[in-house]
Amino acid sequence: MKANLVQQNRVMKVKRFFRYLIKHPFKSMGFLILTGFVFVGLLFLGTYAGLFDHVPNKEELTKLENPVTSTVYGSDSKPIAYFYLQNRSNIDSLELNPYLIQALVATEDVRFYEHSGIDYRSYGRVFVKSILMQQGKGGGSTITQQIAKNIFGRKEMWLLSTPINKMRELIIAKRLESIYTKEELLLLYFNTVSFGENLYGIEKASQRFFSKTPSKLNLSECATLVGVLKAPTYYNPRRNPNNSTNRRNVVLQQMVKNNAITQEEADAAKTEIVLKYSPAQKNSSFSGYYKNYIKEEFKTWANSNPGPDG
Repeated sequence: MKANLVQQNRVMKVKRFFRYLIKHPFKSMGFLILTGFVFVGLLFLGTYAGLFDHVPNKEELTKLENPVTSTVYGSDSKPIAYFYLQNRSNIDSLELNPYLIQALVATEDVRFYEHSGIDYRSYGRVFVKSILMQQGKGGGSTITQQIAKNIFGRKEMWLLSTPINKMRELIIAKRLESIYTKEELLLLYFNTVSFGENLYGIEKASQRFFSKTPSKLNLSECATLVGVLKAPTYYNPRRNPNNSTNRRNVVLQQMVKNNAITQEEADAAKTEIVLKYSPAQKNSSFSGYYKNYIKEEFKTWANSNPGPDG
């Protein structure tokens, strides 16, 4: 009997709640919006405080180092083995092709030089076109936010993974912009981004697909590699040449729209993509044994020579 009375009271409360919503629609909507803002605010504060995952501070961000490939050379100066967590080699600013920069900014972040890590206009576009109008016009992440994602990754956190990860990237992006110049951020991006095929950084991608250093790439090749970044497998120029060509042409047109190149230059670059593909080197069984020998030797040396952090 008592249980039935409790159940009836709950039903009555729910009915009164919905009657109130119907009777006061504007007040109810305002309350729901305010509740949403409070929830988002609390979520942001929790993310900023590192409650969900560590957010690197400025001191940590000034010491960013990418894991790079270590190469073992034989007596003939030819590489015979490689060690890496991620197959990457870094370049400096002098090796970064201007066409790569122009293509990246034109396709990924047209207001890169105007904002300080967050493009509020882009987020407004995403809210209106992607969320309200369901037109799927892409995300609003800036190049700096993508750097944060590339370096620090994303974590799985229940149902709130996406908003928490996005907020974390916003915070890191703002801190990165306060430490590095725009040119340094572009270099950091090109040294960290993945091109698929276990390739990290523009130098490895340039050598793999065109057997060139980044500074020697032509306009078409630069647009091709920047096009790969949208979906490294789908736009892989070796596996999916048609997809890659179409995406390359989109990048070229974005460069024209952004006044980076002329329409004539874009048309001249819309040729067949000619790869000079350099597959990952397969080492002999002897080099494999020698690699393991070096690995054990290094472990012995490393144990006797610990770094400052242990």
